[in-house]
This record gives sequence, C-alpha cells and structure tokens, in this order.
Amino acid sequence: MLAVNFLLLGAVLFCIGVYGVIARRNAVLVLMSIELILNAVNLNLIAFALIKGTVDGQVFALYVVAIAAAEVGVGLAMVLMIYRNRRSIALDELSEMKG
Repeated sequence: MLAVNFLLLGAVLFCIGVYGVIARRNAVLVLMSIELILNAVNLNLIAFALIKGTVDGQVFALYVVAIAAAEVGVGLAMVLMIYRNRRSIALDELSEMKG
C-alpha cells in the first residue's frame, strides 16, 4: 500500500512538470519543470523497486540523477548565453534566432 502512494505522488509530480514545460515562457522555469519530471521518474523507479523487492530501481535512479546533473549544467549554460546575447530568457523570442 505504501508503494502505491509513492506511485500516485510520482504521477502528480510528473503531471505538474509536464504542465510547467508546456505552459511556461521562461527558460529557467522550463528547466525547473524538467527537473520535476526527472524527480517524478526517480520516485516511480524507487517505488517499483520497493514493490519488486530488488535494487534495480535505485540503480536506475542514480543514472537519472547523473543525467539530470548534466542537463542542468548544459541547460543553464545555454540560458546564460541566450541572456548575454538577447537580454531576455523568454522562449517566445527564441524563434527569431533561426540561422
């Protein structure tokens, strides 16, 4: 019963993260929403490992944490470069940067 609660919490966090990616115009808030999605996936992986009785979910969760750290580094570097060039991090204005 406890793992089902974790799965429901992970589903709610995932839905909030997807809404944040779709509805936000600010690049930093989109990156935060992606982190929320990745944390929801981690929560689900660990809950499924609890149900199954193995440590496979924890191992995959560690891989997701490593990928999330790389995503934050690259994403924030891109946001800083866009801000340095455009003085704005609004995602609507980035469609003008076609090259």
